[in-house]
Amino acid sequence: MRVKISGGTANGSGPSLCVTCRWATIVRGARLGDEIIQCEQLSDSHNRITFPVTSCSAYSDSRRPSLREMEEIAWVLRSDLKKKQIGFVPATSLKPRDRFVLDE
Repeated sequence: MRVKISGGTANGSGPSLCVTCRWATIVRGARLGDEIIQCEQLSDSHNRITFPVTSCSAYSDSRRPSLREMEEIAWVLRSDLKKKQIGFVPATSLKPRDRFVLDE
């Protein structure tokens, strides 16, 4: 029987979180051990990661769109009282000041 304990000690068998993090810059060389990982969320003088990361409070999955990217591709519901029309328009067709403002 296998028991899973949440918050316990990580076994370290999986890949580092840095591999899929949007804040990481990973440089790999020809040999297996040739790898440099730098984290943009850490301070400038201490941003090099020298071990596989299993948990990080600043982790942001690069495989999923960021909030800003989702806002850019979103469709906005607008109503035109003069033409008596209501419908969705792409956010890119709106002026920047109209994209993120919700009228009450």
